[in-house]
Amino acid sequence: MKQRVRFPRAAVTGGVALAMVLSLSACGGGSDDAAGRADEIHVLVYGDATNKVEKQLVETFNKTSKVKAVLDTIPGADYQAKLQTVINSKQAPDVFFNWGGGSIKPFVDAGLLMPLDDFIAKDPGLKSNFLPSVFNTAEVDGKAYGVPMRGTQPVMLFHNKKVLREAGVSAPKTWDELLAAVKTLKAKGVTPIALGGGDKWPTQMWFQYVYDRVAGPELFRKALSGDKSAWESADSKKALGMIKELVDAGAFGTNYDSVKFTDGGSPALLATGKAAFELMGSWEYATQQDAHPDFAASDLGYGTFPTVAGGKGDPANLAGNTNNFYSVLKRTKHPEAVAEFLKLQYSDEFVKAQLGVGNLPTTTNTPDFLDTSANPAYSKYQYDLVAKAPAFQLSWDQAYPPAATTTIHTAVQQFFNGQIDADGFIASMQSLPAA
Repeated sequence: MKQRVRFPRAAVTGGVALAMVLSLSACGGGSDDAAGRADEIHVLVYGDATNKVEKQLVETFNKTSKVKAVLDTIPGADYQAKLQTVINSKQAPDVFFNWGGGSIKPFVDAGLLMPLDDFIAKDPGLKSNFLPSVFNTAEVDGKAYGVPMRGTQPVMLFHNKKVLREAGVSAPKTWDELLAAVKTLKAKGVTPIALGGGDKWPTQMWFQYVYDRVAGPELFRKALSGDKSAWESADSKKALGMIKELVDAGAFGTNYDSVKFTDGGSPALLATGKAAFELMGSWEYATQQDAHPDFAASDLGYGTFPTVAGGKGDPANLAGNTNNFYSVLKRTKHPEAVAEFLKLQYSDEFVKAQLGVGNLPTTTNTPDFLDTSANPAYSKYQYDLVAKAPAFQLSWDQAYPPAATTTIHTAVQQFFNGQIDADGFIASMQSLPAA
């Protein structure tokens, strides 16, 4: 297997990059050999600790295929921006990692992606072997544009068992218990909650959950449809007040914007006992298993987001990413090879390998292998959460098109930092177009 990273160092931010994509597409830009080199297909993925599974599947594919797969990775912090700069260039991949939903709609609208209907007609298993609610997340205008890969990724509240035990604190089940835990942990000299604010999207997770617990999923659905009044509702203002209360209580310390998840900073704070909690996607387990295996094995605890008294959201609701997906460039020269590669995403090998790093695949055969996962108790807990969730809110920056990402991230960061008040946050979110 060959690995090659061929992407420019300079990242182009959301709106500018998207404009570039659409402009190039409209002009028919790009080279005929941009997607699909003579005897290769290029598979582009988000670079992180779970790439070991992608590498394994590429190696499996290359054992029997004349057309060889090449795995390309972009570090997580740069993935979105760099994907948008290369997707219609000579460095474009044949297959690329995404989050479905709004993250791929602009590419569909620009005519860059291949509908997978023909693939599915020839191999119905590309659809039937995945949970329908997950598979449908990558449908645009009634057509399938993605095959699930990796696993479902609900956001959970992780904790350091040793730190909580020594502080005499229990994992909070309610918002009031969380505020009380923050006060106790601060008094013990521990940063209550690790936050990779430098990446911005971890900060966003707090908004997603507080909004859901206060208002239920309907408020965000209204906002996503273009109803700007949702952001100025009483529930929205209540959620913002609760977030400000948590920040003002010192829950995140003072240096959170200089810390990142993507470089291992915030997970290290949790693992080394410098922080007690971290709100993060389920990939936290794989991250800790890779960087801090002893901590992952003995002291990494996890639970759901706290309930809010009088809130409209069901306590079992989840937020996060329903799954990641592989989408296919329309210009690939090797569609048959791509189709064969995609079949690996529902293989027993795929399921076992993903479970082995703590991910939870959304294939119909996943329950058969839960006992083989890196942490069976964790996998079963997560599977049960997803199976029973009345609503699963897609991350805000994935539900909206990529052009909205900068506005969303800037608004959540500035509100956390006190640079804008509730009215400023509301105005920023009201500037977003309907998804």
